[in-house]
Amino acid sequence: MSAERLICLFALSLIASATAQSLSVPKRAENAPCGNELIERITSLDLTNREQEIYAQVSAGNVPDFLRAFKTVSITNEVTGNGHVLNLRVLPDYLAIGCDTNFLRIPLTPTTAQRIADLVDCSLPTQKIVDAIWAAAELKLTPEPLPPGPKMITVPVFVQHQELVEKQIDNRSHQQLIAGHQKDVVLANVLATKPTSVAIYGWHKSDGKPIQPVYAGHASSWADYSHGIRLIANDAELDGKPVRLPQLFADSELAALVSSEGPLKVTRYPTNWSAAALAKVAPPTTNSTSPAFKPGEKLKLDFKPSGKFNELQAEFRFDPEVRVVINKVEAPKATNTLLVIYTLPNGNTIEHTAGHRTQTNEDWHYNIQHIAAQTRFVREHLPDVNIVVAYLEAGGLTWPNWRKRHGDDAIPAIIQSLQSTVAVSPCRTVLSSHSGGGSFIFGYLNAVTNVPSNIERIVFLDSNYGYTDAHKSKLLNWLRATESHRLIVFAYNDAAGLLDGKPFVSAAGGTWGRSALMLEQLGTDLPFSATTNGNLHVHLALNGQVEFQLRENPERKIWHTVQVERNGFIHALLTGTPQANKDYEYLGERAYEKYITVQ
Repeated sequence: MSAERLICLFALSLIASATAQSLSVPKRAENAPCGNELIERITSLDLTNREQEIYAQVSAGNVPDFLRAFKTVSITNEVTGNGHVLNLRVLPDYLAIGCDTNFLRIPLTPTTAQRIADLVDCSLPTQKIVDAIWAAAELKLTPEPLPPGPKMITVPVFVQHQELVEKQIDNRSHQQLIAGHQKDVVLANVLATKPTSVAIYGWHKSDGKPIQPVYAGHASSWADYSHGIRLIANDAELDGKPVRLPQLFADSELAALVSSEGPLKVTRYPTNWSAAALAKVAPPTTNSTSPAFKPGEKLKLDFKPSGKFNELQAEFRFDPEVRVVINKVEAPKATNTLLVIYTLPNGNTIEHTAGHRTQTNEDWHYNIQHIAAQTRFVREHLPDVNIVVAYLEAGGLTWPNWRKRHGDDAIPAIIQSLQSTVAVSPCRTVLSSHSGGGSFIFGYLNAVTNVPSNIERIVFLDSNYGYTDAHKSKLLNWLRATESHRLIVFAYNDAAGLLDGKPFVSAAGGTWGRSALMLEQLGTDLPFSATTNGNLHVHLALNGQVEFQLRENPERKIWHTVQVERNGFIHALLTGTPQANKDYEYLGERAYEKYITVQ
């Protein structure tokens, strides 16, 4: 290491600021809420508002006193033949809100974590820094994993996990350097290729081995109970002289002191996207390096091999704010092509939706739809049909909000562009959706005068929230145009469901209520027959062209995505064919297990 380089770094550090010894937040107000009050306040908030509230509490100084004094962690390394000692100042524990005796460690998305780090002139750690903190910890705790599931991102589970941690700490001081009880949100070079993800690492066991290697499979809007925010002061000390941590991160030689993967390509998280951003309208999650098209343009795509099932994929985007992945078979035997457009549920990426076989503590979103595996099942059972699937992901991961920003006019043109990927015209097309993805289909119905004849199926997999009286006549006219048209609706009694012991939708507002309205209105023109099998009611009209699969909910559970997971997508494509109900049962065990791939 040249003397000139060190002098330059030290000079920049002196210009920046003096070495910080404590967290730069205001003194905690005497009337500031403690943990229990804060828990009650944030439990019912959505992610955006929850994180805004947490940011407001931290910026006002509502953090425990034991978190205010940094602990020193030293890293000794030899760089280019010279020995160096780097002293870092780190929070003794993960970020928390409240008072010393009543607080909550609070998982955050990287967006809000970075905003707080910026506020107090800190950085998030690297893998190497996390390892150094664990090695230096005065109190090493044992990880307390909880079962994965949809509640792991909720405040009650944050509280549950904290209780387990506090039981381990018992009466020992919180002013010690404590480690081992959470994973860290970290900086890592993988973020350069996954700019809308969060990187996590750590949760060291007693033998020093981390449960979680560096992993960037979660979207940046993800924050579960196991994620901790450890702040590292930007003012550090290198060989007895002040130095700025972000400069070390990027330095071609000295980065080795703080990074095990060389200079960092990403030294901070962006603070202007995702559900945790300041603006309630989230910008797109599209990959800016993929080709972009205007709705209505003919697509020219570069398909590349993907996986062991002889599949090809192409990723691109539509302006504004739509990310698309198209999956097809490399050398299809069939020439009878069917384009299946699947619009994603709120909060899910294309990768979540396609799915893969998950590992311990991996994001549960990858294991709840499995559209890729269900497609493979259908391809095997319909060998004479060349099935092409187009996954459509809205910017901000919510189609209802996308429509609020951009309206409905572009939707028919998006479908037209997707159909251009199929050589045969007109392209046989299925419009399918789950959850908020149904909003895309209703936007399409709003934008067209008549539904074209080549739209063969319209599928609502618990996604018909947006149905109104205005859609009835268009659906009826389309159904009557030809016997090959099919409308398939899946729903369950969500009005009876409980989330944390409380109802979460009204009787009319959920898919159960919307389905009842659709049945009532379509039933004035179409005679329906009904059969019941246990808790499942099946309503059919027009010799099966119209099919409602409606599940009662005496258990008061949430069956929302279970309807997709348990062969719902398979049934949506096979009902009305000779393969209907062969080798699968709707709401039965997953019939597609052998088609699920490892990531």
